[in-house]
Amino acid sequence: MPTFLTAYRWEMRKLVSQKRTYLGLGAATAVPLIFVAALALQSGSPNDVAFGRYVRDSGLAIPLVLLLFASVWLFPLVTALVAGDIIAAEDHNGTLKTILTRSLDRGQVFAGKLLAAATYAALALLLMGSVAVVAGSLESGFNGLVSLSGTHVAAGHALGLVAASFGVYMIPVAAVVCIGLLLSALTRNSAAAVVGTLMFALLMQLVGILPGLSGTDPYLLTTQFQAWQGFFRTPTDWEPIIRAVWVCALYAVPAGIGAYLVFVRRDVAGG
Repeated sequence: MPTFLTAYRWEMRKLVSQKRTYLGLGAATAVPLIFVAALALQSGSPNDVAFGRYVRDSGLAIPLVLLLFASVWLFPLVTALVAGDIIAAEDHNGTLKTILTRSLDRGQVFAGKLLAAATYAALALLLMGSVAVVAGSLESGFNGLVSLSGTHVAAGHALGLVAASFGVYMIPVAAVVCIGLLLSALTRNSAAAVVGTLMFALLMQLVGILPGLSGTDPYLLTTQFQAWQGFFRTPTDWEPIIRAVWVCALYAVPAGIGAYLVFVRRDVAGG
């Protein structure tokens, strides 16, 4: 009997055949390679960001520095490329009618699309992290790190913390997926949904730096991209990580429900 996993497999096969899928994955691969190449060709380090001063001492510092830069534009854009397109493209191409008249109900189709978009984002994040660790270790060595509390972290333990950091980073990325799906369902236009998702993320960045609005910073979606830093304090600071879970849920749940309601109420007969 068909389930949402059937729809998920459909969506993953479609993603494999689409060029824009590889644009995001290519960017996730290219950014750490470009960063490491620049590090090899130039002197100096990005000392103004966390772990920036250690990029020449340990390759494990490089994926952490990239997480800081990626939250500004890279992962909102990579996520939006698929989440903003996954409903709107079929609406634009006129294929959504066919999909919604298959044996699966609309809720199952929506679940398949949501899971496929989240899988894509997770894969891009995994790809960036893996390339950064390997390339960084080849350039700067697989060495331990100095934590944000000033304590030394052995290389093996640091690698585990890097992996955990990327896992926590996926929490706000998942919220961006839901926002992209909502805009994809509402606008019925891929370009508008992709740009809208990216602009939303940039707006959150802007609000965070405006004078007089500093009190909103802990509740901004973009702030939650920094929650992983709690792993690199001694003892582990769980407060920003726990806050990231419920703050991201405040963004993701309404957006996800809104996208679902728009999708299941879609007027197929009316086009």
